[in-house]
Amino acid sequence: MATGATVTCPDCGLERAFDSLGDARAFIEDHRTETGHEATWQLGRLAAGVERAGDEAGVCGSPDCTDTDSPLYQGEN
Repeated sequence: MATGATVTCPDCGLERAFDSLGDARAFIEDHRTETGHEATWQLGRLAAGVERAGDEAGVCGSPDCTDTDSPLYQGEN
């Protein structure tokens, strides 16, 4: 399971933790709209199966962790 996300903003020093990734994403968008700042997030750890599926699908962007033989692999789009 995800442990949530921590949102930080280097422009104003904001730091806030969220249990829900959706809430964190919405907060980032609201902060951007209200302040013009580009807040970022650090995601919590995901379940091992979710991380493995992401690796196999190539979502990390690194060829070192991508399994091109996996049915999850999305290819170069």
